[in-house]
Order: sequence, then C-alpha cells, then structure tokens
Amino acid sequence: MNIGLYFGSFNPVHVGHLIIANHVVNNTDLKQVWFVVSPQNPFKQSTGLLNEYNRLHMINAAIEGENNLRASSVEFKLPRPSYTVDTLTYLNEKYPEHKFSIIMGSDSFQNFDKWKNYEVIIKEHPIYVYRRPGFDVGNDLGAKLTILDAPLLEISSTRIRKMIREKQSIRFLVPDSVKEEIERNGYYKKKSEDPA
Repeated sequence: MNIGLYFGSFNPVHVGHLIIANHVVNNTDLKQVWFVVSPQNPFKQSTGLLNEYNRLHMINAAIEGENNLRASSVEFKLPRPSYTVDTLTYLNEKYPEHKFSIIMGSDSFQNFDKWKNYEVIIKEHPIYVYRRPGFDVGNDLGAKLTILDAPLLEISSTRIRKMIREKQSIRFLVPDSVKEEIERNGYYKKKSEDPA
C-alpha cells in the first residue's frame, strides 16, 4: 500500500493539519496518511511539548472513523531526537509490504538539505509537497516530487496555545473532540507549556 507520512509535533493537532491530510488522500495515489507524532523534533526545543501520548490521543480522537487516516507512535520507541531517515529505515523493515512517502509543506522542503542523510531519503522515497504562500518549490535536490495545492488555513498550533492561555475560544480551529480533550485536562494553560 502507498502510505504518506505526515510528520509533526501536532501540539495540538488542528483542522489545518486534518484538511491537508484529507486533501492528500483524496487527490493523490496515497491510500493512507499516517500522522507521525514526533516526541522531539531536532529543529525545535522539546521543553513545553505536551506529552507525546496525549498528543497521539488527540489525533486519534480527531480522526476517529476515518479509515484512510492513522496516528502513528513509531517514533516513541526510537532514539531521540527523531530523525526522519531513521524512522523510514525502521518502517521499511517493519512493513516491507508498504511503500512510504513523505508529506510536507514547501516551507519545510526549503530546508530539506539540512536533514540528516537527506540524500538517502530522496533516493528511496517520493515527497509530496503542499505549497505554502511565500515558499516556492524548487527541486535542485532531484527529489521525486509531487506538488500539491492543498487548501491552507492560517492556523498554527502556537497560536492555538496562545489563545488557550488568553482564555479565548478555539472552537472551529480544532475538532470538537480535541477541544473537549484540551479543556477536560487543562492542557496549554501555562506559558511554560509553550515551546515556541
């Protein structure tokens, strides 16, 4: 099966993430999109990240009933920080019957040559890039690229966390199930929980 891996902190997952994943499944040859929850991104501070199991749980709540979307905890058992090349090696060994591709925004793709062993990733895995305003997609690296014009919303997890601290409503920015989870557990109320 062709599977797209959508890596991120998802701190928290929001409708922008879900719209992109849904668009990819509906408009490409990828049969499933897996949200790969990163316990620690090598390019970001880990302080303030909500516990990875809580973030995974919120994604599962958000995608309940969607057969083409899955939440993955694969990086929880790998060394930290998480490097995509190591995750792909692990997944290729564990699921030899699947073909894995990467899904990312054009902003992230501009820094792709800074990723650990990016040459190996490019050689072995297609990359699906959704355009973000202000970030053109060039392909000097020779990657197997599919460029997508996914519907984009100007929503960020950073903004959502700030709104929670300021006691503003986040309704419509996250699925109701995620909003309920955040409110029930009091997530993101303290500034120390905000890494960005």
